Amino acid sequence: MTVDQGIGSVTAGVDGSRAGQDAAAWAAREARRRKLPLRLLHAGTDSVPERAAEELACAYPQVEITVIRARSPAAKALLTASSGTGLLVLGTRGFTGFAGFPVGSVALAAAARASCPVVLVRSGERSEDERDAVPGAPPDEAPYLPVVLGVDLERPAGALVGQAFCTAAVRPAPLHVVHTWTPLCPDRGAPAGPACCAETAAEEDTRRHLLAVWLRPWRRRFPGTAVETEVVPGRPVQQLLRTCARAGLLVVGRRSGSGRGLGEVAHSLIHHATCPVAVVPYD
Repeated sequence: MTVDQGIGSVTAGVDGSRAGQDAAAWAAREARRRKLPLRLLHAGTDSVPERAAEELACAYPQVEITVIRARSPAAKALLTASSGTGLLVLGTRGFTGFAGFPVGSVALAAAARASCPVVLVRSGERSEDERDAVPGAPPDEAPYLPVVLGVDLERPAGALVGQAFCTAAVRPAPLHVVHTWTPLCPDRGAPAGPACCAETAAEEDTRRHLLAVWLRPWRRRFPGTAVETEVVPGRPVQQLLRTCARAGLLVVGRRSGSGRGLGEVAHSLIHHATCPVAVVPYD
């Protein structure tokens, strides 16, 4: 089977590492929720993907699993696969202290250039990490933690918000939409005066109204999804990291097109978020 097949699927890259297997397990759970087949992509001739498929088949018997062997190097194979799948899932290593956790060059390249959304899952991620533990209740019956969506109202993107709503709906989980901006005050080094505070409050009201209008058709399309919005001044990375500290998934966007890359916000969030991060390309 070639890597350009399987449009209606979830694809996970496996390389024999624990991080790769944890990401593949996350992908299997997502495939089960979406009722899609799972494809395990491996660049090599060893038995890594077959062993991974066997382990996942025991844990998730409802999911159809196919092994795909790529003849090209891993980075190229992942980018090729991204044009024929709905979601690409990759693993990253665990935390290493205040610097966050390391993300390999292959995963970063895929997140920056893939045609489809890419989910980066840190090593050690478990199924119970997606849920809000309830004392005395089985882990698989606990409610899902929120899906957090970071949006830029200057560049609204249907693909981004659609991915977030769909991801929240299939769990089901609440959706927490966060918009941040940096207020423009005359003197950034001085304490904010009454005029500056009033200007910031007015800007916040305007942006909250714009966000409500922007989300209205999506709320109608997904009436069963509980939506919470937050419009707050500040730096996007700091605010989103704060919000996703108790989240099951963080969804952020990147501009598609040659040479655009991830962008500073997405790059920082990938390295520091404590939950899986979905990077969604949009025009």
